[in-house]
Amino acid sequence: MFTGIVQGVGRIRSVEPCGGDVTLWIETGPVSLDDVQVGGSIAVGGACLTATQLDDHAFAADVSRETLSLTTLGAAVAGTRVNIEKALTAGQALGGHYVTGHIDGVGRVVSRHDDARSVRVEFEVPAELARYVARKGSVCVDGVSLTVNGVQGCRFDVNLVPHTLDLTTLVDCGPGTAVNLEVDIIARYLERMLEAGR
Repeated sequence: MFTGIVQGVGRIRSVEPCGGDVTLWIETGPVSLDDVQVGGSIAVGGACLTATQLDDHAFAADVSRETLSLTTLGAAVAGTRVNIEKALTAGQALGGHYVTGHIDGVGRVVSRHDDARSVRVEFEVPAELARYVARKGSVCVDGVSLTVNGVQGCRFDVNLVPHTLDLTTLVDCGPGTAVNLEVDIIARYLERMLEAGR
C-alpha cells in the first residue's frame, strides 16, 4: 500500500531482458533503502515492484510481461526518470490517498499551461477507466496522488503546485507524454458492490 506522496525521483539504471520479461535496476536518488529488505515493495512511476536485490541507493526488480504491457515501464530505458515511493508502514501519515501500485492503464497528456504559480495539465484516460474519475476525487498519475479539478468525457484536468513540480517527474510532462494511471480503489469496490446488489 502506498499514499501517492512521492519521496524522490530516481532513474532506471539498466533494463536487462530475462526469460521473456525484464529485470530493472532502479537508482532511488535521495530515497534511502536502509529500511527496505529483499521482498519489499517500492512504487516506481506508480507501479508496485518487488525488490529482489539491494545495492546502495539502488534495487533490482523483475518486471512481468503483464506489467510491461500495461504500464510505461515497457518503454523505459536506462536514464528514464521515475517517481519513487516506499511502501506505507503502520503509523505513517496517509498524506495522499490509498494507492495500491496496481496500474489500471496508460493515459496521455493532452495539454499543459501555466495557471498562476501552478501548472494545469489535462489528461486523456482509456474509455474503460473514465467512469472512475470524478471531480474533486483522487487519481494517481505516475505514482503522484492528485485531486481532479474537472472531468469531461475521457479527459480530466489537475493543477500541479510548485511543490509537486519540484519533487516529481510530472515537471517533464508535455502533450503526448504517456503516464501510468491508477484510479481510486474505493470507486472500483463501490462499483463491484453495486453490481452484486443488482
